[in-house]
Amino acid sequence: MNGVFLNPIGFVVSDIKERVDENWGIVKARIEMNKEYTGGLTGLESFSHAIILTYLHESQFEISRHLKRRPRGLLSMPELGIFSQRAKDRPNPIGVTTVEILKVGSSFLEVKGLDAISDTPVLDIKPYFPHFDRIEEPIIPSWVDVLMQ
Repeated sequence: MNGVFLNPIGFVVSDIKERVDENWGIVKARIEMNKEYTGGLTGLESFSHAIILTYLHESQFEISRHLKRRPRGLLSMPELGIFSQRAKDRPNPIGVTTVEILKVGSSFLEVKGLDAISDTPVLDIKPYFPHFDRIEEPIIPSWVDVLMQ
């Protein structure tokens, strides 16, 4: 099998230094772009939201602990496979988050709602396109609504 190699385009700068499971919606973070990618932010200021892909560098996936688990370890939640959850410990530690854009600079992007700790490598930034990224009437299990309360 061929290896997969990804190079970060930047890194997260945030007050959040430890992995947590909740309250990410209020977190403000800054993505500091690597010098060679700073021109890539041009035009992003016209968008209200973006999708950020990160490499969850502190992920600690253990198949025996994380392949099937309860969301946030809560006994009130059903035991589910990792691919039915948004858990941070994953076989391939890739994070995907839709964020609100607060400010676009020449070498940085300030956002709200990024669920990544400081120093997390950023793999890609994509503008949010409702035409592609929004599902009008998704079907989700009832436990998701309970978890989000």
